[in-house]
Formats: sequence, C-alpha cells, structure tokens
Amino acid sequence: MAEVALITVHGMGETPPTYADGLMDRLRGQLGAIAGKVVMRSVYYQKILQDNQYTVWDRTQKRSDVRYADLRKFVLFGFGDAAGLENRKEIPGSVYELAQGEIARTLLSAHAIRPSMPVVFVAQSLGGQVLSSYIYDAQKAAAGRPVGAGIWRNIDAWASGALGRSLTASEKTFLAAGTCAGLVTTGCNIPIFVAAHKEMHIIPIAPPTSLFKWINFYDPDDILGWPLQPLSEGYRALVEDRAINAGGGVASLLLRSWNPLAHNSYWDDGTVIAAIAAMLRRLAA
Repeated sequence: MAEVALITVHGMGETPPTYADGLMDRLRGQLGAIAGKVVMRSVYYQKILQDNQYTVWDRTQKRSDVRYADLRKFVLFGFGDAAGLENRKEIPGSVYELAQGEIARTLLSAHAIRPSMPVVFVAQSLGGQVLSSYIYDAQKAAAGRPVGAGIWRNIDAWASGALGRSLTASEKTFLAAGTCAGLVTTGCNIPIFVAAHKEMHIIPIAPPTSLFKWINFYDPDDILGWPLQPLSEGYRALVEDRAINAGGGVASLLLRSWNPLAHNSYWDDGTVIAAIAAMLRRLAA
C-alpha cells in the first residue's frame, strides 16, 4: 500500500518526458523492499516551451552561421525556459500558469491513490523556482491573499476549465502541498530570480507541515547551482544547504571549467540519492 509520494520537477534545457526514470530506478534500488510503498510521479512542463525553442533553433542553424552549437543550444533552451516562464505570467493561459497546471495534474494523480499521504518533492535547477512559486502562490491563496498569476489566482476556475469539474476540499489541500513533508532541490537557481530584491522581500515558502525538511544540494563548481541560506533570514531558518561534488572522481576534473554537464549531474550522485531515499524511508516506515 502506498505510504508516500515522490514528485519530481525537471529543470531548464532540452528535456525528455523520461527525464526522471534514472533517478527513480536508483531510488528503487536504494529503497529495496519498501519501494512499493512509494508512489513516483514526474511533472513535465517542458513540452509547453520546447516546440517553440526547436523552431528558433532550427531557423538559426539554417539561416545563420553560429559557433559552439551545443553550448549555444543549452543557453537557448535553458534561459529561454526561465524567460518564458516569467514573461507576461499574469495573463490567462501564460506559460507560468500552464506549468503550474502540470504540477497540479501530477499531484492529482498521486492523490487518487491515497489522499492523505505525505509528499516529497525533488526539483532540479529551474524546477526549484517553478515549484517554489507554485507552493508560495498556493499558500497565499489559502491565507486569503490575492495571487497575481497562475492557477492559484482562482483555483476553482482553473479546475472547472482544465478538469471540467470542481475540486474536493481534500484535493485542494493536497494540490496546495498541504501534506508536503520534504523538498530536495539540486542545482537550484532561485537566487537568480530574487537577488535584485531587498532582503526584506525575499521570503521563502512556509513549512507546509511539521515534518517538512528542505535540503538544497549545490556544487561549488556549478554556476547555475546556488546555496539558498545567504538569501535571507527566512531561507537560513528553513533550508539546509549541502555542498557536494556532483561530478565525482576523475570526471570532476573535466567539469571544473563549467559546462552544462556540471549542472546536470546531481541526480546521478550517490550522496543526493541516499538523502532522498532516507527521506522517503523515514516517511514510509
């Protein structure tokens, strides 16, 4: 019987729908006999952005002479994701809103298995910002404060249009991360989005439950992965930063001069896998 849900959120850049399969396989290996108690789901919002990015990339290659194709493609898809999610996010049907809708649908699929089970999120790179914004918006809505963008501006209207039905009270709580007991971020770039604000305005999500624990893994050699505690007193109190060498061994020598591989190695790292497995084991016991 399912005891806990693992929900992954991908990061920036060209991403296939199967992006979390390797991580989930490694976790099942770590969890052994209790793996069957963990419902594993992955949020996939990249489709909203990727087709348009492919169009720009294909046109660029056909009509222009550009160098450093692999790195240029990473920048186009990666920073295109960040810009696309923030641009005009307040308009109905924005990329920001559609991405939040994908998080909600994924959570609903877990809720259908066991409505009250705790949730552990694992978010890579830009996914940390996407998920943090989603939970922050949900918490504002739950407190009766106005929300300027996304599905939590009017969750009932979103459900009516996207699902064709109303949400139950249990579903609303679950969708608002009301049972979230853990969050693991890897290569997180939240600081890029909030650094221009005064510290008093850099406010993290509130702990959704008394069990909540947030671990943030970053590699000091990864320029897109950042510690979160320096952001503000709120982040210092909420987040545990852990510096790791995500490349590991001889491979790390090749990653010292930063390249996209340095940013995409976290979910292969034994330290990260062990920490997620420990969190799931604690909740599934």
